[in-house]
Amino acid sequence: MLGRATTWLLRGAALALLLLPCVWMAGAAFMPTLERLDHPLRLWPAAPTFEHFASVWGSGIGAQVFNSLLVGAGTTLLALSLAFPAAYALVRLRFPARLDVLFLMFVLALKLMPPITIAVPLFALAKRLHLLDSLVGLMLGYQIYALPMAIWMLLAFVREVPHEYEEASCIDGAGLARRLVQIVLPLCGPGLIATAVFVFIAAWNEFLLALLFVSTPSRFTLPLAIASYVTENGIDWGDLMSAGLMASLPTLAVAGYVQRYLLRGFAGGLK
Repeated sequence: MLGRATTWLLRGAALALLLLPCVWMAGAAFMPTLERLDHPLRLWPAAPTFEHFASVWGSGIGAQVFNSLLVGAGTTLLALSLAFPAAYALVRLRFPARLDVLFLMFVLALKLMPPITIAVPLFALAKRLHLLDSLVGLMLGYQIYALPMAIWMLLAFVREVPHEYEEASCIDGAGLARRLVQIVLPLCGPGLIATAVFVFIAAWNEFLLALLFVSTPSRFTLPLAIASYVTENGIDWGDLMSAGLMASLPTLAVAGYVQRYLLRGFAGGLK
């Protein structure tokens, strides 16, 4: 009993430490400015207010929210449309001289590479292709990280598809495109949704490439809009935390809505 109580106590302490920044962010978002100045260590306001949310929304952050949704959705769709055929080919086809292993190592190296090392070459390439200061250029630039993540995640799900299903469809005369659309794609549904969630969250939170690629305020994504609240004259903590809370809610809503697919995907829902 003592050991079990100690375990639950440690779990509760770890959970409290994890939730403390979230509670502080939510409290600062609803806390009036004067109350925060008088009680800087208070986690939750005595008189909650929506003045910071009204200020943030009045500053035009809705356009940045739309830009982030557009870039996140476009990045996710493009990454999945390219990563799924690549994962299928790496699993089902045989490559000479272990080219598939070399390709996977190259993809993994791109994923593990620090963002700053590749940001400048990407900026120069985007400038030559006239893709700077555009959301399309941002979607294409995000593929340098989204595509390796999607390929590596989808590899495990494609491997779980029984090869006998495709062999039986081949006997019935199904071609490669039909097998992909009618057999492999539906069976990999939970894995595709799980991958899409992680790719979307990565694109939603990305800051460095957006800072380099986009210069027009009307094309800013949400991370750039949030960073604009930190200025040389000071930090408006109420507006900053309100914008941060607004940025966190969509990803939490998406993850909560598709949580059953996430669990099925990572628990081997194909079996």
